[in-house]
Amino acid sequence: MSTTLTEPEAGPATTATAEGYRPGRTLPLRVEFARQLKRGRTLAMGAVLTLLPVVMAVAFAVGDDSEEGAGRRINLMDTATASGVNFAATCLFVSASLLLVVPVALFCGDTVASEANWSSLRYLLAAPVPRMRLLSSKLAVGLAMSLAAMVWLPLVALAVGSVAYGWGPLRIPTGGSLPLTEALWRLLLIVGYLFVSQLVTAGLAFWLSTRTDAPLGAVGGAVGLTIVGSVLDQVEALGHWREFLPAHWQFAWADAIQPQPVYDGMLQGMSVSVTYALVLFALAFRGFARKDIVS
Repeated sequence: MSTTLTEPEAGPATTATAEGYRPGRTLPLRVEFARQLKRGRTLAMGAVLTLLPVVMAVAFAVGDDSEEGAGRRINLMDTATASGVNFAATCLFVSASLLLVVPVALFCGDTVASEANWSSLRYLLAAPVPRMRLLSSKLAVGLAMSLAAMVWLPLVALAVGSVAYGWGPLRIPTGGSLPLTEALWRLLLIVGYLFVSQLVTAGLAFWLSTRTDAPLGAVGGAVGLTIVGSVLDQVEALGHWREFLPAHWQFAWADAIQPQPVYDGMLQGMSVSVTYALVLFALAFRGFARKDIVS
């Protein structure tokens, strides 16, 4: 018995996709969140951010602060033990320049490069997950986890500081204080500013993650370039050109811890960071769309 193979009739517009296939439903965010939360580096970073306030509280307990030091500049460290809110603000102060850079670079730089390193990137795209959908999901999860890390640190610090030093107003190093409710709002504002200011690091890490198969290279490259920016900001010979460096505005949030807050520096810092970040994110999407995926 013979069978005859016939060509499919030409129709109006046929698609090569399976019935029910929806590109927007591939790689759901909840799936990507679950994958990233279970990874060892996420748990390790969470442990570091949790232990930092505890270690600082122990250091303040065993340290000797009897030496005032004539002419010493007053900063948040001098009021760290005044209340739980002061302690949380101090933890942000000591971690803003470097420690908070690491989780941002890690969550945004490891995300695509790790898939390439495991040789699973091409299988994700063959699922089929559209390239732009893949990048969008991974970037969204990376930014969300970076924000979670920045919120988690002051939350833990506030809990530890409240147990160790009690509830109370935010004591301003230069004099005066802020009521507790107002201080908490200011602390939330600072966390938001720190997240926006770190978008440039996220952009660097994400762009490098789409260019290399080595996760450590993407993460380390972003951290290294961020440190280089901080070093360049110390070069006073650059003059007003330093204002174009995101690192120049990394402590602009200190203006929010004043009886009358000033937001000019924070607005300039956010505009610089967002501008760099948008360019880097665009480069990442553009380059990945044309990249030959072999990993």
